[in-house]
Amino acid sequence: MKHGIELVDCLTGINMHGVKKFKIKAISTLRTVHTFVHVLSLLLIIAFSPVAIGAATQIIHPGPETILDTRSQYDWIVLRAALEKTRDSHGDFDLLEKTDLMNSARQLLELSIPSGRINILAKVTTIELEKKFLPIRIPFDLGIRGYRVLLIRKDSAARFAAVKSIADLALFTLGQGDAWTDVKILEAAGLKVIKSGLYSSLFPMLAKGRFDAFPRAIDEAYPEIDERHDTLPDLMVEPDLLLYYPMPRYFFVRRDPEGEQLAKRLEIGLEAMISDGSLRALFEKHKGTLIYRSDLKHRQLLTLPNPFLPPETPLKRRELWYAPFTGK
Repeated sequence: MKHGIELVDCLTGINMHGVKKFKIKAISTLRTVHTFVHVLSLLLIIAFSPVAIGAATQIIHPGPETILDTRSQYDWIVLRAALEKTRDSHGDFDLLEKTDLMNSARQLLELSIPSGRINILAKVTTIELEKKFLPIRIPFDLGIRGYRVLLIRKDSAARFAAVKSIADLALFTLGQGDAWTDVKILEAAGLKVIKSGLYSSLFPMLAKGRFDAFPRAIDEAYPEIDERHDTLPDLMVEPDLLLYYPMPRYFFVRRDPEGEQLAKRLEIGLEAMISDGSLRALFEKHKGTLIYRSDLKHRQLLTLPNPFLPPETPLKRRELWYAPFTGK
């Protein structure tokens, strides 16, 4: 009997010892599994995080100044195309439009603030602008905004038909936005300028005789007249005169690391579009009809200097400029 008890005790001891070993091993295994799951979760988070896969570059541009304002539609079409050209090399992007109505002065203010509501704009260049912001020095509209016709009242057409020089034009008053580069160019040429802070107000001001003419780029004038035909029927595009002054429009970004990266990307994209002809194709698609309507070759050309043009302007790169009188 004694030996039987001892045997049971021995077996019990062995069983208890095995249970302890099993518990220890189970706890160790659970800890290992927990650690594995934790590490795996971290790896999955890292693998699918924006940092790992490359966060999409976010580009926010201003919207139109008014409901009828279509002037910048082409700008953002080109911007998207340039970004698409660099998708493989620079990653995905989100191109967004800030729908708040902002005039030119407000756009400049928003871009100058690090936390501003936009991080890119399209603007006619000046020396001061290039000091403040980072330009991508490719005139993506091929400099077409430098060719200007006049919006006038129909009852003043005969007076403008007599204009043959800048001196003759100086007898008239011209309307412009107060923050526009054109103001300084026109005033430097001795022309009289009446200014307004609101783009939309310039059309009724012209209709009411506050000034005599409203110089507009050839890709702006006809859409603006068409859109206002019912509300301002007495306005027209003057048929004989054409003003020209060099007016390259660039994309501008902030002078910070983010802006520098975006500027490099856009420069690469735009240069690729120049090389493969896609920039010229977009230009002809979106501007061709308006150029045709402007009938440039039958207009009298009046050339004004632009003393506010930065010295870095790529005037010698002929492929960057629309030249209507050479057929290019």
